[in-house]
Amino acid sequence: MSLQLVDVLQQLVVTQAAPEAVSFDLVNMWRSMGPFARVVAAALAVMSVYSLGVVAERLVTFSRAQRASREFAEALRELLPAARFEEAVTLARTLGRGHLPRVLGRALEEYRRGVAARAQGGARDAAELDVIAAVNRAVERSSLRTVNDLRRGLGALATIGSTAPFVGLLGTVAGIITAFQAMAATGSGGLGSVSRGIAEALVTTAFGLLVAIPAVMMFNYLTGRVEDMQVDLADSATELVDFLVKEGREGR
Repeated sequence: MSLQLVDVLQQLVVTQAAPEAVSFDLVNMWRSMGPFARVVAAALAVMSVYSLGVVAERLVTFSRAQRASREFAEALRELLPAARFEEAVTLARTLGRGHLPRVLGRALEEYRRGVAARAQGGARDAAELDVIAAVNRAVERSSLRTVNDLRRGLGALATIGSTAPFVGLLGTVAGIITAFQAMAATGSGGLGSVSRGIAEALVTTAFGLLVAIPAVMMFNYLTGRVEDMQVDLADSATELVDFLVKEGREGR
């Protein structure tokens, strides 16, 4: 009998010490969140959707720009040696989505105007050096504008990647404060109550990290692609100016 009594007492102690089953699914956590934590979670959701939209839009834009630039570069191999500058300018306007057509097309258009002005003669005559200088200025202006367009949205992506963890941490702090206030008001305590409140509060931190990590990774990736396109612009513009200088001297 004594052994049976001991077994019964042990089972009773284990049953009383067993923690209450707690559901940690997102629906129950959302319902148990305070108003401020819900606002933080909603803000993180908006930041996540916006960052994904920026990434998708930039990927599509870069893909189109590279496709158009490749097509324009291949066409220039035939147009430039034949001095078909008018067709090259028209093609650059058609392929306006590419970074190379926007810059090189503007340079060719400036060169064509300079050559036409030089051919007219008179008081408004343009020297060969002035034409090349005008082409270089056109390349600089269009390059700055093109690179600025390529970087569109990357600043917001960097801001989301750097601030999302802090926004989630703010929600966590507010959630922990709310959990301790609820325990102090009801007088309930124990490991189960504390762990439940902390787990619900840490959801916003986890959500913030889930928003920030992809944003930072994609920001670095997209920035690298922009830098690669900047190198392509610089190399192609330099080669074009060199060709125009040689073409002008041969024509003279």
